Amino acid sequence: MPTATRPPDQQEPPSDRAGRIETHGVDFIPAAERYGRPRSLFVVWAASNITYLYIVLGGTLVLLGLNAWQALGVVVAGNLCWLLIGYLSISGPASGSPSEVVTRAIFGVRGNRVFNVILGWGVGVAYEAINLSVGALAGFALVEQWGGSASAGVKWAVVLGTALVTFTVSVYGHATIVKLSGWFTWLLLASILVLGYYVLQHAAWGYQTPPQYALHGGALWAVAAAGFTIIASGPLSWGTGADYARYLPASTSPRAVTWWTTLGAFLPSVVLGGLGVLAGTVVNMANPQTSLKTLLPGWFYPVFLLVILVGSITNNVLTAYSSGLALQAMGIPWKRSVTVVFDAVIGVSICAYALFISNFLNTLNNILELTVAFLGPALAIYAVDIVLRRNRYDGLELHDETPGSRFWYWHGVRPAGAIAMIAGTAAALLCASNDLYVSPVAGALDGADLSAFVGPVVGACAYAAIVARERSRSAAARPVISPVVTGAAAE
Repeated sequence: MPTATRPPDQQEPPSDRAGRIETHGVDFIPAAERYGRPRSLFVVWAASNITYLYIVLGGTLVLLGLNAWQALGVVVAGNLCWLLIGYLSISGPASGSPSEVVTRAIFGVRGNRVFNVILGWGVGVAYEAINLSVGALAGFALVEQWGGSASAGVKWAVVLGTALVTFTVSVYGHATIVKLSGWFTWLLLASILVLGYYVLQHAAWGYQTPPQYALHGGALWAVAAAGFTIIASGPLSWGTGADYARYLPASTSPRAVTWWTTLGAFLPSVVLGGLGVLAGTVVNMANPQTSLKTLLPGWFYPVFLLVILVGSITNNVLTAYSSGLALQAMGIPWKRSVTVVFDAVIGVSICAYALFISNFLNTLNNILELTVAFLGPALAIYAVDIVLRRNRYDGLELHDETPGSRFWYWHGVRPAGAIAMIAGTAAALLCASNDLYVSPVAGALDGADLSAFVGPVVGACAYAAIVARERSRSAAARPVISPVVTGAAAE
């Protein structure tokens, strides 16, 4: 068989083979079942980030009042947060566990369940609904472009068909995702190159905001900070890098894991965000799906709609996979495949409500922007924990959920993680600003949203300080063992 000629570290174990449903969930991956190379992470993250959302976000920066080069700078700066996601991924090979379990070391067994309810499962399902809605809207437009009628029945067929493809891949799991990601990456990349060619033909590189709307001084910094938060909300919603790196051998280079993950996500995010900015210099990106049509030849517009649809699927595949693991980490005794199906029902229901009953997607997007106030501190604390532990996690101990567990701490909660999380989130909320909420600090700074900067710094510093104090007390409490004094020495 072909697999027999592969080196041992590239052989897929029976528990995780492409085309078969993965049998592992949040449980520990033993050394005998570890395989693969870190470069496989590139296509996993690239496929999931060749998504229309980044074009929309790039165009939004121009609508906010930034000129072309200012907006491009914000796109690059905000996406540098992918370095943090790449770094967090190194805990996967070290622990043989997904991120949803590794964080038990930070928040305790019970505290981690609460964390996964809100930021693991809740945010994940919300993004699933948004991606399904974006893909479905492109599907509706594609049907009409081909001369059909997007009746209620057709719309339901598009929504359910998109969901079926998405959640089927997620149910099959890790090896299937890795296998298909390669195909998706290169097919989507080819289409994006064509899109880029036509956008660049029309782009106004020297675009400046009309004089009456030009931003200067504090107002400019306020808008740039808001734009940074919008762009950073993309990478900061992906604190699950260990989920896709945990099958790699424990000896895998942490540097390689970091860089392949970072590059896979950073490159498409910056390219697509940049195309959104450049398109915004010549068309109104308030409705980008329609506006971009004026820049594209007639033959390519249906392809563009198909790229939007497929991109929403590839992004949602990873989201659904991780949110299913979050349900398991919460203590729900279902198989991973069952949790994904459950997520599918919830995600489709929210999507259908958004599309057919009440158009509340703008409100939902604003709420997700506020999640930066929670996600930023959480990921910064996670990174500090990796540094303090030198990325040494005992995977088997992490899966002990009994009161005797090393990670039970105080009544199942680790005070250091809980206090740091509360402090970081509170600091971020005091500096947040969007259409739903303007904080006191943001109001005093002409609306500048500093939550993406302040929250992570406060959370990380608080956690490091509390852990240092815990270790100091622990060292002081240890009995001092005096050396045995011999008779000769006593004399």
